[in-house]
Amino acid sequence: MSQHVIKPGWFTINVVNRAVAWMTRRGLSVWGSRVLAVRGRKSGEWRRTPVNVLTLEGAQYLVAPRGHVQWTYNMRAAGGGELHLGKRAQTFTAVEVGDDDKPEILRAYLKRWKAEVGVFFKGTGPDATDEELRAIAPKHPVFRITLT
Repeated sequence: MSQHVIKPGWFTINVVNRAVAWMTRRGLSVWGSRVLAVRGRKSGEWRRTPVNVLTLEGAQYLVAPRGHVQWTYNMRAAGGGELHLGKRAQTFTAVEVGDDDKPEILRAYLKRWKAEVGVFFKGTGPDATDEELRAIAPKHPVFRITLT
């Protein structure tokens, strides 16, 4: 069975992601945005992409709304990375969250960013039941991050 992934289109890659990354690199966070830097699992080179950092009950999480994309594979291999906002970089370690533990995290993520990422969750929103969120959990990797 293939892993769920929704690849970004040209507009997202060349306009939206670049604009968010540009602002974030200059220290302007857009709703919690950061630039994630993680080493490539094959090349070892730093790979960067804009992400939203979710803080929930004192813990921080990275959620992959588009599914099993390249940064999620790299994160599994590297076990951490860096979050950039302006000139400040914070290193972190990451542990993947199990599917049964994702409903509360996905609900909070959707509550905060549904307007931005809701389309990737195929109609599942913050008011979904735990069972509905558990059903989509395997499609959306979640990492608990700890700043070092």
